[in-house]
Amino acid sequence: MSEERTEVGSLGEFGLIDYLTRNIEIQQASTVLGVGDDAAVIDHFGKQTVISTDMLVEGIHFDLAYTPLKHLGYKSVVVNLSDIYAMNATPTHITVSIAFSNRFSVEALSEFYDGVYAACERYGVDLVGGDTSSSQKGFVISVTAIGEVAPDQFVKRSTAEKGDLICVSGDLGAAFLGLTLLEREKQVHLQHPQLQPDLENQTYIIGRLLKPEARKDIIEFLESSEIRPTAMMDVSDGLSSEALHICKQSNLGCVIYEDKLPIHDQSRQQAMKFSLDPTACALSGGEDYELLFTIKQADHEKLLLNEQISVIGYMTDISEGAHIITKGGNKFKLVAQGWNAFEQ
Repeated sequence: MSEERTEVGSLGEFGLIDYLTRNIEIQQASTVLGVGDDAAVIDHFGKQTVISTDMLVEGIHFDLAYTPLKHLGYKSVVVNLSDIYAMNATPTHITVSIAFSNRFSVEALSEFYDGVYAACERYGVDLVGGDTSSSQKGFVISVTAIGEVAPDQFVKRSTAEKGDLICVSGDLGAAFLGLTLLEREKQVHLQHPQLQPDLENQTYIIGRLLKPEARKDIIEFLESSEIRPTAMMDVSDGLSSEALHICKQSNLGCVIYEDKLPIHDQSRQQAMKFSLDPTACALSGGEDYELLFTIKQADHEKLLLNEQISVIGYMTDISEGAHIITKGGNKFKLVAQGWNAFEQ
């Protein structure tokens, strides 16, 4: 990044918006009118519209001590797109609003937007609006994602049925372990500024935290395989927390098998180094942005073609409660110990 520093005040609010949005390329046929007017205009050609909003606050959701601004821009978009995919829908548009203090230069904000545009390009969505404001301290980001879905093909959390198989994409716990490693190195650096961070070549778990991906590929696979999940949500607060959401909203119980949980080798190794239980990291870590979904047992064989999907359990009657069965065969109540933004 260049050493130049342009004060935001030198451009003014509209000048800043013009500067940050000067290279937008429209990708969606449904975008009738994008940035530059009082509101965007979208025509979804008879499909249903899905909308989700997320807010990210410096010091609560991210730490700029170890989060590059470009990665932050990318992640801010991806975490919202993940919610749209979790509805079995296709994201098409986003708006991005930011509030920032005077410690942020035009160049810094431009770097953040480079990440936003990289995510837009990767997932084929259009940035169609937003707002900028000053903040007394820190950086606040609010992203709204808009998607489309064929009429009534969206999938809720409340529609799982007894006997359905519980599936999850990818692997779990890596983002939490990446965060644990970066937080450790931050503390070392604060106490010994002369020391270089030792990230132990743990590129996978750090990448899972700083640059997550939304599971567009899983939604495309489910569609092409003619599998419609009976319930679905994304894993942002930890698997146990999300599984209990599906249980509560579907009025069911569940059984999850510890030995079926997908955990990356690097995650296992790093958990052991931290004297943490890899299973606990997978159940309670959060920020994995994988998809947790239930399917009819009849669709099980169709899943065998996809190595990115693990069947980890099944839905039971509500009277049986929610449990995890350990590798040793013991049965424990499933407890939500996931990340909570209000417990800081």
